[in-house]
Amino acid sequence: MVEAGAERVIDGIHTEPSLNEGRTYRLNLVCVGNGSAQLTFTPASTGTETKVPCDQSVVQQRITVHKPVRIDVDGAKGSTGVIAWRIDAI
Repeated sequence: MVEAGAERVIDGIHTEPSLNEGRTYRLNLVCVGNGSAQLTFTPASTGTETKVPCDQSVVQQRITVHKPVRIDVDGAKGSTGVIAWRIDAI
């Protein structure tokens, strides 16, 4: 495990993890509650923008780091609950 955390959906996840350039990682997200959230990356080429449903299903994404990365997960209007996340080196 490289980095992990949990946040309220209303607060979202906004992190700039210390990842090694040229390496590939697996991002795991799970949202428990109601509604959904939106996963985005900066730069966008790091991974795919993805909807994260708050239905306890795990959303996985492989990310390849070419420069410093920012990961944002923002709850949709009216969404409630908790989002947990973990980044693992592959």
